[in-house]
Amino acid sequence: MTKNQHTLKKACYFQGKGLHTGTYSHMKVMPAPADTGIVFRRTDLRSKPVIEAIAENVSNTARSTTISHNEAVVVTIEHLMSAFTGLGIDNAIVELDNIEVPILDGSARFYIEAIERDGIQDQGVPRKYINIPESLEIRDDKTGSWVRIEPAAAPSADITVDFNSKILGIQSAHWDQSTDYANEIGICRTFVFFHEIEYLFRNNLIKGGDVDNAIVIVEHPVTEEQLSSITYLFNLPELRITDEGYLNNLQLHFPDECGRHKLLDLLGDLRLAGGYLNARITAYKPGHSINTKAAKALRALLK
Repeated sequence: MTKNQHTLKKACYFQGKGLHTGTYSHMKVMPAPADTGIVFRRTDLRSKPVIEAIAENVSNTARSTTISHNEAVVVTIEHLMSAFTGLGIDNAIVELDNIEVPILDGSARFYIEAIERDGIQDQGVPRKYINIPESLEIRDDKTGSWVRIEPAAAPSADITVDFNSKILGIQSAHWDQSTDYANEIGICRTFVFFHEIEYLFRNNLIKGGDVDNAIVIVEHPVTEEQLSSITYLFNLPELRITDEGYLNNLQLHFPDECGRHKLLDLLGDLRLAGGYLNARITAYKPGHSINTKAAKALRALLK
C-alpha cells in the first residue's frame, strides 16, 4: 500500500465542452502542497472562489456530480476525481474558467494520459487513509440501489449494474490496488440509452453530448423520425443503429465497458469522503446520488 501523499509534477491543461451545460471551458490541473486534498477554483468569477471536493459540498446529482459553495459551482467532477483516485493523486488544485469540467471523450482517459506523461511526485508526507470503525450501508428502496462500505486491510471495490437491458445485461466490475486502473477502468466511457436522450436534452442536460463522448444504447425499436429528431437536436451527421444495439460504428473497449464506467464513477464520487478509503466497497446499481450519499454518511460517521 502506498504510504506517502502524491501530487502532479507539472500543471496539465485541458479544454472542451461540458457534457450537460455544453459550455466551453479551459481547465488547469496543478500540483498542490501536502494535505491540500482536491480543490476547484473558478477563475472566471470575481473573487476566484474555491470549492473543496468533499461530500458536504455536493449540490446536484442529476446525471453527474456537482459541487458548490456560495456562488461557485462546478459540474461533472466525477471523471477527474476518479482519475486522481486511480492514479494515486492526493493533492491537486483545479482551475476552471467556466461552470463545467470538459467531458472530452466521456471517460478519464485524457486526464490520465496527461498526468502520467508529466509524472507524479512523492511528497514525502504519510497518506492519511480513511479507516472506518464499522460497516456502513446506504440503500435506496425506490431504485433498489445500495452501497456498502466495510473495514478492510486494503481498499477494493466491486459493483454490479442492472438496467433491465437486453443489450447490456447484468454487468460487474472490480478494482483493487493490483488493477491497471488506467487501461482497465479509466478509459471506459459514459453511456446513455437512446430513449432518454430527448427527455434529458429538454431538461437542460447533455447539451454537450454527442456520439464522440458517450456510448448510446438503443434498447427499443426506433423510427426514422426519432433518429432525425436526435440528429437535429445535436447537429450530428447521419445516425444509424448497429446490429449490436449501439448508435453508429462504436467500438467498445470492453464488452462490459458500461459496467466498468459505473465503477469509474463510484471511485470518483467516493473520493468526496475526503481522501483514500481503506475499505471494502460493494455496490449494486450505483449512481451519483447514492454514491455521494454514502460519502456524506461516511464523513458523518467519522465525525
